[in-house]
Order: sequence, then structure tokens, then C-alpha cells
Amino acid sequence: MARMKDWNGYRGQVAAGVGEMGKLSPDTVRGYAQLSQAGAKTGHFDDKVRELIALAVAVTLRCDGCIATHTAAALKAGATREELAEALGVAISVNAGAALVYTTRTLDAFAAAAEG
Repeated sequence: MARMKDWNGYRGQVAAGVGEMGKLSPDTVRGYAQLSQAGAKTGHFDDKVRELIALAVAVTLRCDGCIATHTAAALKAGATREELAEALGVAISVNAGAALVYTTRTLDAFAAAAEG
């Protein structure tokens, strides 16, 4: 199957870019790392669930770097393709729901504009 992107190469590029940012602004990258690790300390979700959530959010945010990083981590944590599909189905549903909510807002703004 032809790939849309060289995800493994891209993941390396992202890591290199983050490393460069770490040299320029170490506190920013340290803060990000601390934030990323904070959820794991509660123990409520295992690594697999956290990575599947991260991927659903990554799709919602349209972040290729997050997708590249968290797919590898989800696979390492034992996620299956079927579990991934279910998590991404939630992202699709939420995004469609958000579009529906904003459709109602747009219709309301249109009505207000028509009233003058």
C-alpha cells in the first residue's frame, strides 16, 4: 500500500525539531514534557488508552506530528487497529457534532444579519 507520508521519517524530523526548540527554549520543552507526563501519574488510564485518546485529539486538531508520534506510542502500548478505529470513530463523531452545533450558530447569525 502506498503511504500518504513517510510517517517514520517525519516522526524523526519532529523529534529533531523539538530537540532544536529545546536548545532555544529549554523551559518551554521541559514544561511541555512535564505536562505530557502529568496524566500518567494518576494511574486512571493505562498507556494504551492515553495514546488512543491522544490520537483522537490529534485528528480533531489535524496535527500530523501528534499523529506520527502517538501512533508509534499506541502500537508500542499494545493498541490494535480495531481499537484505533473505534477511538478515531469518536473523533469523527465529535467533529461532526461540533459542526452541527456551529451550523446552528451560523443560522442564528444569518437570521440576526437579516433582521438588520
